[in-house]
Amino acid sequence: MARVFDIIEYIDEGQGEMVHRLPERGSGDFRIGSQLIVRESQAAVFFRDGKALDTFGAGRHTITTANVPLLVDLIGKAFSGQTPFKAEVYFVTTRELTDMKWGTPQPITIVDPILRMARVTGYGTYAIAITDPQLFVTKIVGTQNLYSTRDIQNFFRSILLTKMIDLVGEMGKSILQMAAFVEELAAGVRAKAAEEFLSRGVTLNSFYIESISPTEETAKAIDTASSMGAIGDMGAYMQYQGAQAMVAAANNPSGGASTGVGLGAGVGLGAAMGQMLGQSMQGGQQAGSQAAAQAGPPPLPQQAAFFAAIGGQQAGPFDAATLQQHIQSGRITRDTLVWKAGMAAWTKAGDVADLAGLFGAAPPPLP
Repeated sequence: MARVFDIIEYIDEGQGEMVHRLPERGSGDFRIGSQLIVRESQAAVFFRDGKALDTFGAGRHTITTANVPLLVDLIGKAFSGQTPFKAEVYFVTTRELTDMKWGTPQPITIVDPILRMARVTGYGTYAIAITDPQLFVTKIVGTQNLYSTRDIQNFFRSILLTKMIDLVGEMGKSILQMAAFVEELAAGVRAKAAEEFLSRGVTLNSFYIESISPTEETAKAIDTASSMGAIGDMGAYMQYQGAQAMVAAANNPSGGASTGVGLGAGVGLGAAMGQMLGQSMQGGQQAGSQAAAQAGPPPLPQQAAFFAAIGGQQAGPFDAATLQQHIQSGRITRDTLVWKAGMAAWTKAGDVADLAGLFGAAPPPLP
């Protein structure tokens, strides 16, 4: 048997609840003449058959046929002043809800202009206010069938993450550069999501990104790329690895072998690796000489093409002659960030060995 309500109220205990349903299950029987008490920062929305009907603001209201006209039209006027009518009431908070959390439940994959592909995670906060309670109840409760604060927050988070992923793709920035564009990214997400929130009776007041960073696997790939760029001479690196293997073999004798035997094995392994490396390099040189003799002179070496950050925008690629012109005109200085294929990250032009000669040839600025 449905409960008959003579006093309709909900005391918000400050737990960040967005909407509270009365009764929690089923429909309530509300008498004409019942007292509806709506507190400050609340709104009460009568709801029946999937539709939000009448809305009441803060204050004490006596339910009459005059102030619930939509309910009267829906139910019909053939009832006395004491006859209950079936409906639900949703108490909606109208205060600003701050420090709402968002985050990536799992890493998201983005196209990275430098790393090609990258997996990133992010989290932060946002603040909202329900500015149209009746529209909010219609869209969130009636259409999405969401009642609990957690479910509503998850729904809002999905909107924010979708907009952020779209915007990251539109910006075309690498995860290596993302830290410098966090404020722009946050402002863009708020602008793109604002209309989605307003269409549900909610105003998105703020959106903040506290962290956006690569996953552990992507970070390892970045470290590996940086290390390879620092190595430079792969042949010397292989010789170094061979020497390390020899030392490891000498310091780790197998089974019952003595230390001397292990050392001999290590020396033998190192010698064998060195011999194999030497033969491979010699064979490669001979093969290259023979191929060169048969095929004629090799093609002219290709000049490295550099990209430059000019006026806050990526420009290029530029060959050496064009770079020299930009240096002479002052568009590119020693502090200008440049990048070419093989470099792990953007670097000041003055710190790139390939460009040092160009700055030396450029005249100094006029006194």
